[in-house]
Amino acid sequence: MFKITINGKLIETKEKKNLLDFLRDDMDFIAVKNGCGEGACGACMVLVDGKPFRACLLTTEKVAEKNVLTVEGLTEYERDVFAYAFSKEGAVQCGFCIPGMVVSAKGLFLKTLEPTKDEIKLALRGNICRCTGYVKIVKAIKEAARIFRNGEIVPKVECKGLIGENTFRVDAKEKTLGEGKYAEDIKIPEMIFGGAVRTAHPRALIKKIDTSEVEKLEGVVGIVTAKDVPGHRNIGHLSFISDWDALIAEGEITRYMGDALVLIGAKSKEILKKAKELVKVEYEVLEPIIDAEEALKENAPKIHEKGNLLFKQVLKRGDVEKALKDAKYIVTNIYHTPYTEHAYLEPESATAIPKENGIKVMTSSQSVYDEQREIARLLGMELSQVEVESTYVGGGFGGKEDMSVQHHAALLAWKLKVPVQFTLSRQESLVVSTKRHPMKIEMTTACDENGKLLGMKAKILADTGAYASLGGPVLQRACTHAAGPYNYHNIDIEGIAVYTNNPIGGAFRGFGVTQSAFATESNLNKLAEMVGISPFEIRYRNAIEPGMILPNGQIADSGTALKETLLAVKDVYENNKLVGIACAFKNAGIGVGLPDIGRCLLSIEKGKVHI
Repeated sequence: MFKITINGKLIETKEKKNLLDFLRDDMDFIAVKNGCGEGACGACMVLVDGKPFRACLLTTEKVAEKNVLTVEGLTEYERDVFAYAFSKEGAVQCGFCIPGMVVSAKGLFLKTLEPTKDEIKLALRGNICRCTGYVKIVKAIKEAARIFRNGEIVPKVECKGLIGENTFRVDAKEKTLGEGKYAEDIKIPEMIFGGAVRTAHPRALIKKIDTSEVEKLEGVVGIVTAKDVPGHRNIGHLSFISDWDALIAEGEITRYMGDALVLIGAKSKEILKKAKELVKVEYEVLEPIIDAEEALKENAPKIHEKGNLLFKQVLKRGDVEKALKDAKYIVTNIYHTPYTEHAYLEPESATAIPKENGIKVMTSSQSVYDEQREIARLLGMELSQVEVESTYVGGGFGGKEDMSVQHHAALLAWKLKVPVQFTLSRQESLVVSTKRHPMKIEMTTACDENGKLLGMKAKILADTGAYASLGGPVLQRACTHAAGPYNYHNIDIEGIAVYTNNPIGGAFRGFGVTQSAFATESNLNKLAEMVGISPFEIRYRNAIEPGMILPNGQIADSGTALKETLLAVKDVYENNKLVGIACAFKNAGIGVGLPDIGRCLLSIEKGKVHI
C-alpha cells in the first residue's frame, strides 16, 4: 500500500503505477499534461516535497510518504495571481505547457519571491514551450512574484467591448490553470481506448495478419482491419487526391512506417498495449524508395498506381537566358533542406462517440471541416451524420491539418458501438504525423555590377513522402515565392513533388516558402560579396515597392513596406557583429489567383455592434 499526500489529501493505492497516469486517469488532475511521456517536455511537472519533478518519470511507489502538488492544489489566491499574470503579459498561446510552467514557478517562489531573470530561466529549464519563445512567460512569472511579494489584491479585469480596448485572451485563465479541455482530457462513461498496430517496414507486402491471440485476451472489446471499413478506405486532405489508406490490407504493400494494419479497442491502456504486441504479421520485405531522385527513375517501383510524380509546377516570366548572359555576376548553388518535425507539445488525440445515425468526434484539430468530410468518406456516411468538435489545440503549426487519429477513433467507435479515445504516444506521433517537406533546390541568381538583380533560374525537387497530403500546394508556394520580394522580371522555375517511402510532407508554417527563401537569400549573400556591397544594401537596392511588379507578375499594392522594414532594422544590423539579415514574404489568403471570400453579419443593437 502506497500512501501519498496529493494536493493536501492523503491518498492510498496498492497500484505501482506511472505517476502521470495515476494523477490523470485515477485522480482526474488534468492540469498535469501528457506531452511526451519521456521526461523531455515538462508539461507534466509537479512538485514533490516542494521540488519540481516530471510526473512521467515517477511512480506511485517513488512518491510514497511524500507530498505531491499539482496546479489543482494551489490556493485560490495563488490561482488568481498566476491566471492574472499570465493573462496580463500575453504569455498564453496554445496553453498546453503553461500549467507545467506554473508549477515550476511555484517551486521557485518557495525559494524566493524576488527572482532575477536568470533565476526564472533556470527554474524553467525543464519546461519546453513551442509557441512563445519564453519572453512573455518570464515576464508573467516576474509579475506573479511581484504580486505575491507585495500581497496585492488581484485586479479584476473587465472588457467593455470598446474598439481599441486592451483585453485578455478569453481562454487564458483556464489554460493557465489547466482547466481547459484538450483532446486527451475528455472522459466519457464506458469509454474504451483505441490503438493501431503499424507496419514494421516502410515498404513490405503484407502476406498475413493474425489476430487470433488478441481475440482471446480479456478486456479486448474489438478488432478492426481493412475489410471492416464501411466506406472508402482511401482518404486525403485534398478531396481530389484521396490517396492515403486508413488501413493496409493483406495482399497490399505498405508505403511508410506510419501505415496502420490493425485497430484494437480495449478497456484499459495496459490491455491495449498487450493486445498490440500479440498481433502477428507476416511480411515480404521490399526495398524502400528513400530518395526523391531515385523515385523518378523509369525502373523505380510505383508507390502509387499512377506513378511517383505527384505534382509539377512551372513558372516562367521574361527571358532568363538573356538576363544571365548580360549579367556581371552569377551564383549557382544546390541547397538541401531537411524534414522538420512540428514538435507540438500535445500528441494527437481524438474521442469518438457513436450516435444513433452517425458519429461525433472531439479532437485536437486545425481542420474540422476536412475531418468531417474524410470521416464521412471512410464510414460511408453523409456529411450531416458526422459532427466534429475541436477541443483546445496544444500546438499545431500546420501538422494538425491532416488526419492522424480522428478517422481511426471514428471507425472503431462506429464498429464497436462504444465511445473510443485514440491517442498517439510521442514516438507514434513522430512516425505517423506529417513533416515539413525536404527539398533539393538548384538555384542560379544573377545581377549587374551595381547589385541590381536581373534574373533567377531554379529547379525544386520536393519529397512528399508516402501520401499527397498538401504536397501540391506546398510546392506551388515554394515556386511562386522562390524569387523573393524583389523587383526583377526574368525567372524560370520548375518544381516537382515526388512520392517516396519516407514520412509524409504536409502543412508546416511557411508552407514551402521557407525552403525556397533559404536558397534565394543564401545566393543573395554571395552576390553581395561579389559586388562588394553589404547583404543589407543588396536587399535594399532590390526591395519591392508599391506599384512595382514582383518576379511572379503580381503588382505590389500600397501595403507593401519592405524598404521601411529594412530601414527599421538597419541600425541593429550594422552595429552588431553576430547578426544576419534575410527577407521573405508569404501569400496572405489563399494566393495563386483564387478569390478570398469572407462573410459576416453585423447588426447594431442598443448602440452596440453585434458580429
